[in-house]
Amino acid sequence: MEGEEPNGFENQESANPASELQGSLTVNGSEKETSPSSFLEQGNGVCGHEDILCDFCLAEKVPAVKSCLTCMVNYCEDHLRPHLENSKLQSHKLVDPSKEIDLQTCEAHKGRLGWFCQMDLVCVCEECLAGEHSGHSAVTCEAARKEKERELLRTQMEYDGKIKSAENAIVKLQNNTQSIVSSISEVRNLVEEQFGELQEAVKKAHLDVLSFLEEKERAAVNHANGIKIHLEHKCAMMEENKCRVEKMVSHTNDTLFLQEYCEFKKNAGVDTLPSVYIGLKDKLSGIRKVVVESTDHLLQLLQISYKEKLQEFAKEEDCGIKTLVTAIVSPKHRISAPEPKTRSDFLKYTFPLTFDPVTAHRYLRLLEDNHKVTNTTPWEHPYPDDPERFEHWRQVLSDKSMYIGRYYFEVEISGPGIYLGVTYKSIDRKGSETNSCISGNDFSWSIKWNGKGFSAWHSDVEMPLETDTFSRIGVYLNYPRGTLSFHGITSDTMTLIHEFECEFAEPLYPAFWLSKKENSVKIIRLGEEAEKIPVSSSKEVLSSNANSASELNAAART
Repeated sequence: MEGEEPNGFENQESANPASELQGSLTVNGSEKETSPSSFLEQGNGVCGHEDILCDFCLAEKVPAVKSCLTCMVNYCEDHLRPHLENSKLQSHKLVDPSKEIDLQTCEAHKGRLGWFCQMDLVCVCEECLAGEHSGHSAVTCEAARKEKERELLRTQMEYDGKIKSAENAIVKLQNNTQSIVSSISEVRNLVEEQFGELQEAVKKAHLDVLSFLEEKERAAVNHANGIKIHLEHKCAMMEENKCRVEKMVSHTNDTLFLQEYCEFKKNAGVDTLPSVYIGLKDKLSGIRKVVVESTDHLLQLLQISYKEKLQEFAKEEDCGIKTLVTAIVSPKHRISAPEPKTRSDFLKYTFPLTFDPVTAHRYLRLLEDNHKVTNTTPWEHPYPDDPERFEHWRQVLSDKSMYIGRYYFEVEISGPGIYLGVTYKSIDRKGSETNSCISGNDFSWSIKWNGKGFSAWHSDVEMPLETDTFSRIGVYLNYPRGTLSFHGITSDTMTLIHEFECEFAEPLYPAFWLSKKENSVKIIRLGEEAEKIPVSSSKEVLSSNANSASELNAAART
């Protein structure tokens, strides 16, 4: 252009610097009355950007003092002067030196990203507006930032309100916990008192039974002793009569013999001897039976009276010991809102997750910023000991819980023997029993891919499912409604695999059990990039599983 220097700036001789000293210059988005000397003083004062160098210095690079967002160039003090003295350059936007100036350039057209497309939510240049974004609603980046700042300010205020509500809820829960502990302590004292009375009653009954036995013992002994004394006296009399008979027989005088015989017959009574039968064994067995049967009856009564009645009591909604929570949720999470039908509907409830490394079994390897887990059996990983870590079952939980709301996430699975579902945080981490895995208790709900089909698991009961094969699974939880559903995903089609219906009582954690070597599960980062949705095909699923297996072998060897 005529009148311009080779460096692209207008010839300084053609301009009158004096007339432009009070010119208007756009700096950091605002217009300020600026003179070259004062601006250069500002530039000289910028000493903290020595690592950002001037793009125009050829021989020795000098630290930049300003960046021009119009030229997309960093300038030192000398090369900045034309922007201050040339009226045609004073409309350029100058900011403090920035390392990220290249980030403000359109990759396609190399122009300045000065516009914001409100339809596609992306910064664009003027050529973009004339091209692929033609007809879209667009505003300047400055205006868009002001609008988004206002939106973020409202969001910040919402967070303040939510944080305050959460803090109040935490305080209430803490007070509620103390109230529960105090109330249970009172009931425990009552229980101790009541069972103390029962123990006293048992002791009294014990003493009554012993007293009964002692009384019967005395009566029986006295009775036996009375008979025994009578028989002993009778024996003594018979011994005397025997001796008298022997003496009479020895008499030689007939008259004397007959006289004594007549006297003996007059005084001799009838010697009736009792036939004694000892029935102690039969009688004592009857007493034993009464005591045993009474004891068994009382034990059964105790078990029925306490255990069954308490269990029946706990089933009643308004009588159980639990915390009632009422949540203030956004309209999209309310029960009255319609259930999602299309994948785009489900994506409205996207819940970002990662695997929790603290819970991962030592045979499970976490990859991709804890978004992928693989079973590397028999290779262990040096995870530190932790009470939250699974020790027997190859399981891992997510890092976040789901409670009072609607949630959706997607996973890619590879390999037969994979279980995915939800569970309570209280699941046992160290046990080897079936109730320690997500298929074997009444507070976990899961589905299993066995390599050929799916099955639903709950309370150690399996229910085979008739459905197609899928490698990508979408999991949707409507906590207030009490539904948990699993969907197979192909393209944008959602196919229901299974739905659980339950009244959940605690926050739920997504849980995964990789039961076989070379299993892998990947949590999809929804919304971050265009997702490659697989096409439903048994061959593709099996092929994917085989490829993943080879990758796992290589990963495990490293």
